[in-house]
Amino acid sequence: MLADRDAVSDPFAGELFLTLALEGRLVIDAVRADAAIADLQRTLSAVQNRLHVLRVRRGRPTWWMDDLPDGLANDVVNAIFTDQLSPGRLEQAEIELRKYIEAVRCARRPGPPPGAAASNAPEL
Repeated sequence: MLADRDAVSDPFAGELFLTLALEGRLVIDAVRADAAIADLQRTLSAVQNRLHVLRVRRGRPTWWMDDLPDGLANDVVNAIFTDQLSPGRLEQAEIELRKYIEAVRCARRPGPPPGAAASNAPEL
């Protein structure tokens, strides 16, 4: 089965998530929302670090990998490789991740009161 061309060309759905959350059609309990927000913030931080590496690299006429510590050299290689494979995707990911975080914050609802059933799963 072939992938939908639109889905492949634009894999981000930040606007959709924001719209659903603002309309109340995307609702996430507080515990799951907080965990999702933390994960998204870590991902956003990683993307921002890669973008920083690319911006620093673009500002230097020469860049000698031998001059960098091993850990930083690996980060530079990963950032450059990612940007070469998908130019502009890191910038777009940074924008979209911010939308995802905002959408989850909007969708966040307090958990059930103490003693209430915490599961929405149907009873068998």
